Amino acid sequence: MTNASPLSPYTARYPSLAGRTVFISGGASGIGEALVRAFHAQGAKVGFCDLDTAAGTALAAQLQGGTPALFIACDVTDTAALAATIAAVRAQFGPIGVLLNNAANDRRHEMANVTSEDFDRLVAVNFKHQFFAAQAVADDMRALGGGSIINFGSISWMIKGRGYPVYQACKAAARGLTRSLARDLGKQNIRVNSIVPGWVMTERQIKLWVKPESAAEIDAAQCLPGRVMAEDIAAMALFLAADDSKMCTAQDYVVDAGWT
Repeated sequence: MTNASPLSPYTARYPSLAGRTVFISGGASGIGEALVRAFHAQGAKVGFCDLDTAAGTALAAQLQGGTPALFIACDVTDTAALAATIAAVRAQFGPIGVLLNNAANDRRHEMANVTSEDFDRLVAVNFKHQFFAAQAVADDMRALGGGSIINFGSISWMIKGRGYPVYQACKAAARGLTRSLARDLGKQNIRVNSIVPGWVMTERQIKLWVKPESAAEIDAAQCLPGRVMAEDIAAMALFLAADDSKMCTAQDYVVDAGWT
């Protein structure tokens, strides 16, 4: 079987997602784009943000069947702007029942060259916004009687990757945030989980980091053949957002073809 797209007959249907308001950060490309397409195909009311205005606007324009997706340009490192963006999605579609904290930047950096300002910027884009987005939607989910928060980690710190230590520290921290929020919010029926992708073959990864020798590295590391695609991450996200996973919380769901 080949990797399925969000509109493929291999993709499960989740009736509980129809009409549910979903907010996705970093939704204009890569994994985020796959998330936007997948949730829209389920009939969810999807609001998403990104720095790339052109890509986000183009994606929203393509998704006109059913409820149109709402794109808002936003820098997630600006906490006030992020809160305003979430409020705009709420005003358009109603209380937010699903949050996907997808936005990140895996730019490479060496420890010796990182300044205090660099460190703060990397933490802001890779971790800080996850907390404040969760803070911004918690009351919505309480009012709805429950909800699903999905943070995004990475196997990079698990496999001791080289050349981006602050990014990896942030992705490791996402695990702690997930478990602590799951405890704090669980009695309100708000589930908090993490998706931990392997090396996903997005356009950005292929352009910047995939080298001729990478194929052999991936084949040796993964238990399964083939490549992890953005749609594989979206498939897990749909399950964790839907009522089918109503007793799943405080967990990391690794989608890496068996690398770790």
